[in-house]
Amino acid sequence: MTAAVGGMTLFWDSWDPAYARPMGDDAAEPAGQSTASVEVDVELPATAWHARDRAPVARAPDVVLFADGVLRVDGRGWLVDAEGASHPALAASYAAGVVRCDLVGGAAEVVHARVERALLTSAPGAAASGTGPARYAPHPVPGASAAQLDGHLRGLMSGLEIAVCASTRESTVEPPGLLVADGRLRGRRHLPHTIGYVKTQSTTYLPAELVPVVTGLAAGQRTPVFRLSSLYSWYLRLPGHAGGPWSGVIRVECSGDLTAQQAIALADTSAVTLPRFAASGYKDPRAPQNLVPIAGLERRLRGMLGDSRLLHRTLQR
Repeated sequence: MTAAVGGMTLFWDSWDPAYARPMGDDAAEPAGQSTASVEVDVELPATAWHARDRAPVARAPDVVLFADGVLRVDGRGWLVDAEGASHPALAASYAAGVVRCDLVGGAAEVVHARVERALLTSAPGAAASGTGPARYAPHPVPGASAAQLDGHLRGLMSGLEIAVCASTRESTVEPPGLLVADGRLRGRRHLPHTIGYVKTQSTTYLPAELVPVVTGLAAGQRTPVFRLSSLYSWYLRLPGHAGGPWSGVIRVECSGDLTAQQAIALADTSAVTLPRFAASGYKDPRAPQNLVPIAGLERRLRGMLGDSRLLHRTLQR
């Protein structure tokens, strides 16, 4: 299907954009070993490392905020300029939001949510595609590979997540509670009482001799706090079905601008707060790591993205 956009011809692929293109996409480079500097003796010296139980004085805050984002590719195609040069194009919808969980009142509600749409392409001078709520704003990408387009899209969603988190903190008049950002903390280190929640452990940051402390954690236990470049971090095991050594293990991080004692206090707070939100396997195949409020927020945000078939027809027109 073709359309005219800003003096260029836009060709949209007819197949489902969720699938790979028939001519193949560039493979992403495999992640290498982490080069982050690690200091393990923040809370305990390495020789004394052991699983930490709940601190007797730690308590869950009255309010916990969970932030997350979702994205969806609505169309892949090509922009052909007046000289006949072809540029790959990607149209996507993405959203970010925050759900507020009141542990005293036993209620949860989405307090902030935003939806954006983007047309990503290396074509110079590309214009927006679509109209109204289905308008895809142009975003130039300095590269023509599918991996570069996808990477730029993830950056846009990350930026929206950061903006939504900041807006939530700025508009909060009650005690700040705890803000749990799904994923790395990047861009949110300045926000008070905020932690990053990393579900997937693709890299082990600790020395080999300390890894058994992580894999030996019982549900609700955490490792001592350690320094990870400009952040503090710790591992925590959530309750759930017993599986492999890393089953139910998450990594949490907070700002390195805090004092060591403030970071340890946040680690204790996370250990008494996050396990109560762990999902069950019959409700979520990503349980227990995908927390119940985050799963619910993802469903709400996906609904806000709109009907993918209708949006794809809009792009084709």
